[in-house]
Amino acid sequence: MKVVFLLTPHLHLLDLAGPAQVFSTAAEFGYPYELFYVAEREEVPTAQGLGLRASTMWPELAAEDLIMVPGSGQPTLATGPRPRGSTLDRLVAHHAAGGSVASVCSGADVLGQACLLDGRRCTTHHGLQDELARRYPRARVERDVLFVLDERVVTSAGIASGIDLALHLLATRHGPAAAARVARDMVVYARRTGDESQNSAMLRHRWHLRDAVHRAQDQIDTHYAQPLRLTELAAVTGVSERTLTRQFVESTGLTPLRYQQMLRVEHAEHMISHGETVEAAAHAVGFADARMLRRLRARAPLTAEK
Repeated sequence: MKVVFLLTPHLHLLDLAGPAQVFSTAAEFGYPYELFYVAEREEVPTAQGLGLRASTMWPELAAEDLIMVPGSGQPTLATGPRPRGSTLDRLVAHHAAGGSVASVCSGADVLGQACLLDGRRCTTHHGLQDELARRYPRARVERDVLFVLDERVVTSAGIASGIDLALHLLATRHGPAAAARVARDMVVYARRTGDESQNSAMLRHRWHLRDAVHRAQDQIDTHYAQPLRLTELAAVTGVSERTLTRQFVESTGLTPLRYQQMLRVEHAEHMISHGETVEAAAHAVGFADARMLRRLRARAPLTAEK
């Protein structure tokens, strides 16, 4: 599988480096990926000031290949890159031939210029969603999600979400174990799904270095809708229940139960915002009935406990 990164002027380095690291790490593990970097000019300035060199020649592409467009560092989509018509035609032709096209952050605007967002669900960085919706009224902009897939047009939110998108594509093609292996090698402890909030507990409570707590969070993140006993979490992490509780609170400001409740409420809020009833959302995220969900939603935000 060829992965072609279309580099536009003043791109964000992490928009490019995150997905590129996923696919290059997968290639190191023996998965069949070949990476290419193309641009309209050989010299490509970045938003961070580091110049890049790219090829102006496109490789021959097949239906199983992927073109990915990293976002730019411009403050608005209106001031972002304007690729030539011939470049946009390549995106359209690849998609029409059965290939996939993807974007990170404001790279969605390039797909919009190619009319690939028309009639499709898409997303971008939360700070650019309103502008994307105005610029492309035929697109259906999904708000506060990490990535969206619609008919081989794949869009993701800002910056680090490109890693989540690339891991998802890897899991789709080679299975979740392959994605987990790459994620672990990159020290990405949790592979987030597309419907996670762009400002979720999975981000707010991962700024620590305790591996046992990360393993417990991985377990809760994956099985948040299921009953999880402290004894089970301790067994997964390899420490005692008392040690896990102490380290969890010191690292996140929350108990494991409180962290699980936070995830349930966030997932329920997302479902409710997309038209589900409170009762249906409560059952879907693991509450026995809607009363507990209503109580937790009525409380102050489930932030770190002092």
